[in-house]
Amino acid sequence: MRQIRITTADGPRRRWALAAAVLPLALLVTWDGVPGAGEAGGGGGQPDGGAATAQRATARPEGIMTRQEWGADESLRSGPTTYTGAVKAVFVHHTAHDDVYDCAEVPEMLREMYGYHVGRRGWDDLGYNFLVDRCGTIYEGRAGGLERDAYGAHTEGFNSDTVGVAVLGTFDDAPPPQAVLDAIARVAAWKLRSGVDPREHTQLVSTNDDSRFGEGEAVDVEVISGHRDTSYTDCPGDALQEALPAIRAEAARLRGDGAGAEPSGPP
Repeated sequence: MRQIRITTADGPRRRWALAAAVLPLALLVTWDGVPGAGEAGGGGGQPDGGAATAQRATARPEGIMTRQEWGADESLRSGPTTYTGAVKAVFVHHTAHDDVYDCAEVPEMLREMYGYHVGRRGWDDLGYNFLVDRCGTIYEGRAGGLERDAYGAHTEGFNSDTVGVAVLGTFDDAPPPQAVLDAIARVAAWKLRSGVDPREHTQLVSTNDDSRFGEGEAVDVEVISGHRDTSYTDCPGDALQEALPAIRAEAARLRGDGAGAEPSGPP
């Protein structure tokens, strides 16, 4: 799938606004039966009040910018938050925005994306669970994910028992800043359920036919994977995909999973 990157003469603000307008081509963000996220019916999630808090191996990272802090209009959301089971995999994305933006503009960028996902895609909320800017700041995406595991709309067929982390920018060629890699690792170390080694593999089951795998097919994936690993897309870009081993190693270090040791799972 070809990704679109737009540059104009109107400065960074105009560039990312236009990029947001072509998100269907750039992101391939879809759903797998998330209520309010493209189709009705369950995809394994539980409505508010039905999911227990997962046991965490590490504490929540400090400094996450909440929805309230970035100005999410909660009146746009429809229905209760849906929760999934304990997280056993993390999917990494890039948003295909232009790389040139001021991190002070990110709250406005998120409001634009949120409005697009709800207003144009017809979803009940922002698709990604968390987002990271090029300065390394982590942002709360889909509501409910700070205390529990919210069911997102980020990876076709694989939103159950996973979390989606999207980096604002395009990483086809330019390597992501170290601050970005560290931020993704912090989210992964926190969200992955206790006992999961970020450097190993896990098994997920596809919930629809919109990915590279048919509905009901069991798939062996790396615990920290790129969007392209299960979907027909170039996301998260070659450069960010190539950085995933470093993210896995840092997440393992943060969790105390024997940094520097060889993982026991498949190579």
